[in-house]
Amino acid sequence: MITRRNILDRIAATLVPLYDPREARSIARFYVSEAAQLPVSALLADPDAPLAIDGFEEDLARLAAGCPVQYVTGTADFFGRRFAVREGVLIPRPETEELVAWIVANEPQARRILDIGTGSGCIAATLALELPGTELYAADLSERALETADGNCRALGARVTLRRADALTDLADRFPEQFDLLVSNPPYVPLPDQAAMHPNVRDHEPAEALFVPDDDPLLFYRAIARAGRRMLAPGGKLYFEIYHLAGDALPGMLSGEGYDTLRLREDINGKPRMLCARLR
Repeated sequence: MITRRNILDRIAATLVPLYDPREARSIARFYVSEAAQLPVSALLADPDAPLAIDGFEEDLARLAAGCPVQYVTGTADFFGRRFAVREGVLIPRPETEELVAWIVANEPQARRILDIGTGSGCIAATLALELPGTELYAADLSERALETADGNCRALGARVTLRRADALTDLADRFPEQFDLLVSNPPYVPLPDQAAMHPNVRDHEPAEALFVPDDDPLLFYRAIARAGRRMLAPGGKLYFEIYHLAGDALPGMLSGEGYDTLRLREDINGKPRMLCARLR
């Protein structure tokens, strides 16, 4: 008889070469909970109960190859909600939850918000549900991302207007509305820094959502700021998730584009990760 404990132990042992033992065990619990539709509390309370998971060997092979567990299960948690994810769409991160929490706390009166580079739709859908009086719009260049975001918004009952747009070229043309706030977690990792990233991110998540040329690491921030001069209402704001090494350069660039940086915030790990700026 194969038990819950047997499966958890086998996954964790398989993943130890890729992750530290605690993270390997956490991934194993997440996978089994999702694949078997069992709460983690049940796995802990009755570890010797029998368990069979359809497609387990194939899933284990993907995990052993470094595929993120969220792509294997097709799900990721964000702000207390379950989002569908798939390969080609960036997996939601805890740091981005902090950005969303900051907006929810600071901008309850915002009338219209645009999420740029929406990916799974986690930012836009969450803001739509947490700020029910606000109109939410979302943009992405990837059709796969827009399909995923649309499915998540429908599943969660979040009213979000989705449009295909390129943050570098036609953002203002695709969204002629006037916005109180633009939010974005754009690509921001310089290409030379990819070698230091964990292989499960570097080799499996979409490069176009992660990396920027090393000769212009502020590329997307600058393009969004320039578009914002046309798109934002007077005194409108930008909220960015940022690369922790860009915290010194961004305020100067934004000042040159007509914005005053209101605050630079650190994430849960003490790294500069979020920025808010206001259009002059």
